Amino acid sequence: MKHPLDRPELTPLWQAFHTRLSAGQQVTRVRTGPLDEAARSALADLLGLDRLPGPQPTVALARLDEALLDSCGEDTRSVVATIVGPLGDRAADRASDTADRAALWEWLATHPVVLAQPALGVWVAAVRRSGLIGGSVPATRRALGDALGVLAGLPACGEPLPVFATRILDDSHALDDGTRLSSLVLRALSALYGVAAPETAADRRALWSRAGLADDALSATVLTAGMHPTGRGPVAHSLAAFSAAGHATHLTLAQLRDPGELHFPRTTVHITENPSIPALALQRFGSACPPLVCTSGWPNSAVVLLLDRLTEAGAPLRYHGDFDGEGLRIAAHVLARSTATLWRMSAADFLAAHLRAPSGPPAGRITDAPWDAGLAPALAARGTAVLEEHVAEELLTDLAGLCADRQTGSTQGLPASNSR
Repeated sequence: MKHPLDRPELTPLWQAFHTRLSAGQQVTRVRTGPLDEAARSALADLLGLDRLPGPQPTVALARLDEALLDSCGEDTRSVVATIVGPLGDRAADRASDTADRAALWEWLATHPVVLAQPALGVWVAAVRRSGLIGGSVPATRRALGDALGVLAGLPACGEPLPVFATRILDDSHALDDGTRLSSLVLRALSALYGVAAPETAADRRALWSRAGLADDALSATVLTAGMHPTGRGPVAHSLAAFSAAGHATHLTLAQLRDPGELHFPRTTVHITENPSIPALALQRFGSACPPLVCTSGWPNSAVVLLLDRLTEAGAPLRYHGDFDGEGLRIAAHVLARSTATLWRMSAADFLAAHLRAPSGPPAGRITDAPWDAGLAPALAARGTAVLEEHVAEELLTDLAGLCADRQTGSTQGLPASNSR
């Protein structure tokens, strides 16, 4: 039923009070207008004025409350809500929106995927600068949640992109070129790998490939040494034969996908960033070389698949890389994607090595090391890198201990700690 005061000549009054009362701030008087003569006359009658108000009068809330209570038994808020609609609270809405946004960005910045790989902080900052998707916190969180789920699954093991998207997101088209989600993930990968954001379709395919999607099953390889698996499959035979002869070998992604019968022992496997360390280990230990895997920089899909197979077999994994900005990011990536622990990669290890090799190359862009809060600041303060080759002798000494363990029958390897 229409309110008796819902009349056209009073509409400007009700609209003005609705706007002010919905602001969420204290209101004592409201200016309304401009009013025509009919509206001025209706306002004068309502307030019991002995003369017409001006075209833009200021009306005291207490005076209007009094007049309305006398005429219809309701106060201004009740009448305005009935005629115009429910009153809001824009101040509370703004505070709630601010809190929701702050909670969103806090959630993103402290998400386990981001904390595990601090290089993604650049991406987090860029996403925050770009603002909410459609002005909506829930929509933005859903999109970012999907992107983080994708990043948690990368690098992949050479799956086609639609297959990977189906496995992670249950939607084969979710990462199609041009989708908002694919753009979000590619920007994150650019930050992670420290490369420019892709601008062309070829650039985007190359970045997906670097993340282990749709890799060439023959060109994606992993360097190994000292691996002595059992089994009647061709991969087991070739690995055992090369290791017995004191040689390294490259396994292709195709071989790891279809290795035949292959069983890895539960022996500690040491992982290095650079091929020079396996080369030096083979020179020193020959056929007695302990199990080694080399990522050759950022791990590709073949590396990831081999680490997954070793983990399934129960083999402890330990990783060492360069002490430079890129090396810290690669180490964080390996830790986030595998069960590996660190091998001589603490701040104390860096400082000791830097004393012996203070004139290395520039450290480059440095991001935090999640496993040791003091490592990145120590590296930044000194500004020069300590490469794996600088600490080769210490690494080989550790491996020599494994050779001794094997000769005495132990297969447990070194304790899985951050530094020896």
